[in-house]
Amino acid sequence: MAIRAVVFDLFDTLVDLVWENLPVVEHRGARLPASVQAMHELLAERADVDFDAFTRALVDGGRGFAESHFAHDREVTTLERFEDLVQRLGHDAPELPARLTEVHMGVLRSGVEVPGHHAELLEGLGRDLRLGVCSNFSHSETALGVLEEGGLRPHFDAIVVSDAFGLRKPRREIFEEVLLRLEMGPEEVIHVGDSLRADVAGAAPLGIRTAWITRRIRDPEEKLRAHEGPAPDHTLADLAELPALLDRIGRSGDVG
Repeated sequence: MAIRAVVFDLFDTLVDLVWENLPVVEHRGARLPASVQAMHELLAERADVDFDAFTRALVDGGRGFAESHFAHDREVTTLERFEDLVQRLGHDAPELPARLTEVHMGVLRSGVEVPGHHAELLEGLGRDLRLGVCSNFSHSETALGVLEEGGLRPHFDAIVVSDAFGLRKPRREIFEEVLLRLEMGPEEVIHVGDSLRADVAGAAPLGIRTAWITRRIRDPEEKLRAHEGPAPDHTLADLAELPALLDRIGRSGDVG
């Protein structure tokens, strides 16, 4: 059946999250978010919290959520993570988790780059296809802001972000939600993403065709050898190759 819709992952697919441009913070053997210094400074303005106690609470909270949520591909919002952090530190400051979220997301957004050809590419695809986003991310406001600032958001008919949905790829439910919003069957859709586990192994069991984008993958061949799930149907070095791929496999000009 011809392709009638394309669903994209967000980070390192539609936009690049260039971690190497963000400050690296390691403390007592733990690799910490690039925003950790700025967040600790914000806390220190309100209470006497040393850096060790702060980072220990942050790491302990992350380990707890890894067991309770991430091991089951359930999402934890950024706000929930920082509510847990403030509670672990013994503070009663209702406004603080939102402020920490703002600081953390501000640092993260400083590492986002939008390839210059993507807006034009999406505009072209959107002329005869429905377009969607399916993203694992813990803060929808930031995800939507990134799309807006990059000039990409107007091109999408459906956007599903895991923090708002509650479940993460590769859970089939989040892919089913995108299909529902696009009003498409799985055989009419191709999903494009950079993660073999989340994107390829998540979409394939539903009958959604997959395209693995390797623009930000350091060693694609090694990644593929280590992957134990289904292989991608197609591999793209860059999204610029997508229109030609769609022409080869067949696309429908009727988007309803």
